[in-house]
Amino acid sequence: MLTPIRLQQVWDALDNVPDPEIPVVSIRELGILRDVREDDGGLEIIITPTYSGCPAMGQIEDDIRAALAFQHLTARITTQLAPAWTTDWINAATKEKLHSYGIAPPHTTTPDSDKVIRFAPRKSDVNAIACP
Repeated sequence: MLTPIRLQQVWDALDNVPDPEIPVVSIRELGILRDVREDDGGLEIIITPTYSGCPAMGQIEDDIRAALAFQHLTARITTQLAPAWTTDWINAATKEKLHSYGIAPPHTTTPDSDKVIRFAPRKSDVNAIACP
């Protein structure tokens, strides 16, 4: 059984796994690391790529395994595609790290914000064409 103390140790170990493409932030800070849980008596790590087909996911899995091995642990690593990763999972402190590193951090927006760029009109903005 995974005790709360051991679970915290796992999270702490994974906090130190850097993103392979942006090493100043961890996979947890970017929101790639989604969950740590017990599954069928073993440890399961849930990760979500920043986009489908992200080439760094293999490296991220290897880095997770290495961090866990240092703690004498093994885990099944599951890539979860839904919900899709979003920059909304990046907190303000992490955005500041990105900015200090020279990367323009994403801005948080809401669906009704006037800063959202729409590439297609909303359904309510389009006159429906009746079928014959």
